[in-house]
Amino acid sequence: MANMFALILALATLITGIIWCIEKFVWAPARRKKQQQAREMAGTALDEKTLNAVDRHPGWIETAISVFPVLFVVFIVRSFVFEPFQIPSASMMPTLLIGDFILVEKFAYGLKDPITQTTLIPTGHPKRGDIAVFKYPKDPSVDYIKRVIGLPGDKIVFDPYSKTITVTPGCGSGQCGNAVPVTYSDMEPSQFIQTFSGFDGNEVGNGFYQVPLDQSMKGGLRLGIRKETIGNVTHNILLVNEAQSQVSSYYQQPGQQPATWVVPAGEYFMMGDNRDNSADSRYWGFVPEKNLVGKAVAIWMSFEKQEGKWPTGVRLSRIGGIH
Repeated sequence: MANMFALILALATLITGIIWCIEKFVWAPARRKKQQQAREMAGTALDEKTLNAVDRHPGWIETAISVFPVLFVVFIVRSFVFEPFQIPSASMMPTLLIGDFILVEKFAYGLKDPITQTTLIPTGHPKRGDIAVFKYPKDPSVDYIKRVIGLPGDKIVFDPYSKTITVTPGCGSGQCGNAVPVTYSDMEPSQFIQTFSGFDGNEVGNGFYQVPLDQSMKGGLRLGIRKETIGNVTHNILLVNEAQSQVSSYYQQPGQQPATWVVPAGEYFMMGDNRDNSADSRYWGFVPEKNLVGKAVAIWMSFEKQEGKWPTGVRLSRIGGIH
């Protein structure tokens, strides 16, 4: 859908731009010449209304000429500077909630052709801890957002019991370096409850709700929260204490043990902050650099809502930078 919109915007900008150029360099000079001829034939000064009626364009051409500057600005900003996205799922909770509208810095990982995603001008690469938007490798028409955990050459090991990660750089060459410091705080109850349809009298269906610690919900489990620090980047992650990781469903990289991956050159390993509710690199593998769209940097609007449902309120307090 995003690629289709980019294509439509590019075509609209191109077509209206061509019409605008023809108007500026061909039609406008010819029209001024005819207006001058009309003045000479009339022998007297003509009012503005009469002059404008000389060689007037059809309405659709005038519309195309007037909207081109707007389309051009939107195309440049959206393609190379910032692009808005909506968070549709809970995979990045508690950092990003369903209903958050975010700004993505398009130039963070290189200026790219908005249609083919080909890098035109390199400007940088993802860092561990970045929150990146990218094209889902198995279906590039779908945009995903996850946290960058592994860089090219990193060896990632996920412990399915403690639900912790180990990151060791330089393993792409066969000789690993020193492990990146990864630390965790103690687990605490979070403000979020995950409800499950048909569980323990649940009447609201599947969803995620912010509920004070002294309250509960039927058919729901309170998620645990802990701080994860990778290098110098600290963020919160959510965990379902009662759930076990489904290692049998993980992507099995040839030559590696289960729940162990070595990131190939030019690719990245991504994970959601809602670790037990995120379909990420653990399940489908790595993200090629070509698929990177940009870095999420700010929330510009947030609506209280559940996945697939209409908003029920506004969360102005969430507007600001993303950490």
